[in-house]
Amino acid sequence: MNFRWRTVDIVVASVIAVAFGVVFWAWDLLYNGPFKAIPLPGQAILYGVWLVPAVLGALVIRKPGAAIYTELVAAVISALLGNAWGATVVPEGLLEGLGAEIVFLVLLYRSFGLVTSLIAGAAAGAAAGIFDAFAFYPGYSWASFRLPYVALAALSSLVIAGGGGWALTKALAQAGALDRFPSGRERATV
Repeated sequence: MNFRWRTVDIVVASVIAVAFGVVFWAWDLLYNGPFKAIPLPGQAILYGVWLVPAVLGALVIRKPGAAIYTELVAAVISALLGNAWGATVVPEGLLEGLGAEIVFLVLLYRSFGLVTSLIAGAAAGAAAGIFDAFAFYPGYSWASFRLPYVALAALSSLVIAGGGGWALTKALAQAGALDRFPSGRERATV
């Protein structure tokens, strides 16, 4: 397998990242608006939306660094557009991408199925939840708040980022949008 990034890899990863940076901006408005009515730590069940680019980028590009790159660039775009957390989303985006990236690395960038995607989503969500536990909720109890928060963030990310990222990759491949990538060449012939 060739792990060297091509120009098309960089362009597509960047497009995914920028698109999700805008999605993050809109999601921030909902999360800090109507969804604020959900009591903490329950709000973490909505967390997975912020982790989709890490899983999607890795599933589409299938090269080292794709999860980190797409999540980090999406976080930077989100920070530049403005959000409730400011620049703290940038180091968090790096850790979220790293959470997903480690799963693909452990599997030597050879497994890109649903189970791998789900695990990568959960790992990214756990990384995000742990970051939040220290950055935003340092005075809260681990037993009654922080562990449930991390668990809910991981569960949300397993379903939304892992399952959603996998489904989105399959849909893009079926549409022919990923024909220049191994992920696009796996689509079922009709």
